[in-house]
Amino acid sequence: MNMIFFLIGCSILLALLFLAAFFWASKTGQHDDTYTPSVRILFDDELMAPEAEKPIDQAIEKRDEDHT
Repeated sequence: MNMIFFLIGCSILLALLFLAAFFWASKTGQHDDTYTPSVRILFDDELMAPEAEKPIDQAIEKRDEDHT
């Protein structure tokens, strides 16, 4: 029984050490993304389907023609 308490204490201590290491890494900028902003200009903000680019009236007419 004493061994279980010892192992629980060790695991809690180890978890706290990992948590402290994570906060330290976050505070010192280890998780900053320096790559994405430089390539963001290369990607389209939104992708539109070919049907969505047409005016609504033309899309409705095309739909009606297809169903008759």
